[in-house]
Amino acid sequence: MFDVLVYLFENYYQADGYPDHGTLSRKLHAAGFENEDISEALDWLNGLARFNDNDLPQTLETSASHRAYTADELDKLSTEGRGFLVFLESARVLSPVLREVILERAMALPEEVVGLEKLKVIALMVLWARKGSVDALILDELLPDGEKRQMH
Repeated sequence: MFDVLVYLFENYYQADGYPDHGTLSRKLHAAGFENEDISEALDWLNGLARFNDNDLPQTLETSASHRAYTADELDKLSTEGRGFLVFLESARVLSPVLREVILERAMALPEEVVGLEKLKVIALMVLWARKGSVDALILDELLPDGEKRQMH
């Protein structure tokens, strides 16, 4: 699933969006992705699109508080991943609202543990979906190591 998400980002980053799900599914299949991975990725993206900022307190955007994790979040999110989110937030790449969207999407995954690399891809997709653009230095940090860069 994460390979599909990275592929979508690399191929549709410069575009205003991506094609409808039927067309996108065919293109992903033609690119060599398995049906199960395509379906999981598209379902995950639908969950991201359905997540509404109104689900979060209005004061969260201006909050100067620290985030305490639930027991379930501590079990599921790696220490490195949580540290990376703190780094992104302290660097003002993430707002508290975007952090919460990333956490919600990470917790929606079926994996028992979400490590740093997967959390980076989730952050990349959330930033792309919510902000529309990603700083080049942050982009380099978020794309998985060894991925070829196709953006111009």
